[in-house]
Amino acid sequence: MPNHQLYPEGWVDKYSDYLFNFTIARVSDSEIAKDLISETFLAGLKSKDNFKGEASERTWLISILKRKIIDHYRKINSNKGKAEVRINYRDDESEGDWLEERVSDPYDRTAEHDLENKELGLAILNCLGTLNEKQAAIFKMKTIDGFDTEAICNEYNITPSNLWVIIHRARTAMADCLKDNWF
Repeated sequence: MPNHQLYPEGWVDKYSDYLFNFTIARVSDSEIAKDLISETFLAGLKSKDNFKGEASERTWLISILKRKIIDHYRKINSNKGKAEVRINYRDDESEGDWLEERVSDPYDRTAEHDLENKELGLAILNCLGTLNEKQAAIFKMKTIDGFDTEAICNEYNITPSNLWVIIHRARTAMADCLKDNWF
């Protein structure tokens, strides 16, 4: 069993670009991404004594970063009753889909909640309609239908980097549209 070591003095040089690319694809805001990465490095320093050496340094930092991203979405969605964050990830040691969910009491629903959910659904569909056809189809395949990166890239003959640019632009446009038409 490998026994990996931590070298915190090299984290910024070695991992900051990778962690930034990982984060920006999930939060779509460079300042928030930088803050989350800083929080990750700080949390890593604080908990370095808990590192068992079973995972690589990068994998360990990514696991901390994932929790920071989840916490970020929980914080901004805390008053909305349900916060769900889906993070698809791939690194050298593993590939998977990481889902964290916090759900309000299903029996504590009111007609107001049901109406609000229907209105939000309509707002999302309307905003999806404002994207260009290819962007909307790719966004829907990735975020709603849950297709993996490789399948979408093969379908549209694009690179993974191109896919993430399209997804980032679609998320930004959807967020702007929802801000104007829903919030």
